[in-house]
Amino acid sequence: MRIVVALGGNALLHRGERPDAAVQEANVDRVTTAIAALAHEHEIVITHGNGPQLGLLAGESAADSALSAPCPLDLLGAQTQGLIGSLLARSLHDALPGRRIVALVTHTLVRADDPAFDHPTKRVGQVYPRDVASSLAAGCGWRFAAEGTGRRRVVPSPEPERVWETDTVHELLTGGTLVICAGGGGVPVTADRDTGALTGVEAVVDKDLTAALLAEDLEADFLLILTDVPCVYTGYRTPGQRPLLGVTPAELRRGGFTDGSMGPKAEAAARFVERTGGPAAIGALDAAYEIVHGRSGTLVRPDLPVE
Repeated sequence: MRIVVALGGNALLHRGERPDAAVQEANVDRVTTAIAALAHEHEIVITHGNGPQLGLLAGESAADSALSAPCPLDLLGAQTQGLIGSLLARSLHDALPGRRIVALVTHTLVRADDPAFDHPTKRVGQVYPRDVASSLAAGCGWRFAAEGTGRRRVVPSPEPERVWETDTVHELLTGGTLVICAGGGGVPVTADRDTGALTGVEAVVDKDLTAALLAEDLEADFLLILTDVPCVYTGYRTPGQRPLLGVTPAELRRGGFTDGSMGPKAEAAARFVERTGGPAAIGALDAAYEIVHGRSGTLVRPDLPVE
């Protein structure tokens, strides 16, 4: 099969860990073990999150007195694609000797008139004290939302229209190359209507929705979304918690998942299944092989036709 694997941000940094390079390098071993088992049998495209890394770079950029203005998010996203892509490519190279592996910096086309630009909701970076957030808002033009007793930056998250380099990814796959791409949802860009020139925008595209779109355009057979829980739960962390093991897109959407947790993953899986008729699954990184073979995770299958 051709499988698009979407790695959550926890793949390289577990919750609460320091974002040190050595920590991320050690965590790559888990990713390599999970993906290598699949790569022996299937064509693989890997996408990945970049939340912790993007937040770290954004904070460093804002605090750098040598800069007249913080580095824009599109370029910071490109930096994280290179960082994470290199870690994954090197580790997979060792785990899959003889296999061609490449990490691409890719761009995701969004609409300049997407309503998301007027209503930023995507939370990025650290939680700042209120006075620091006020200073950054005044000095950098950043927007903030309350989080706990502090404030966290919010940015637009426009809908992905397509991954600009999809044709290149397809050619590499056809030639037997394992491709790492669309990290962090891809570098968000708009295209000029007359010239086609690409312009980076201050936004973060949802990584799971980008993975679903890429999987559709690559005619993938399976979308595998890996995270830090064994399956999707309704009533997560409540006395009424219940696992969802086999669901349709409609049933998955009725779970009422929030944007800050399982919501984008559920929506991405539902879209892929609806648009392609192929299966998608959500589950734990360590169980990747078992998920694809139907022994773990939440499997999302097409709705049965109405007779």
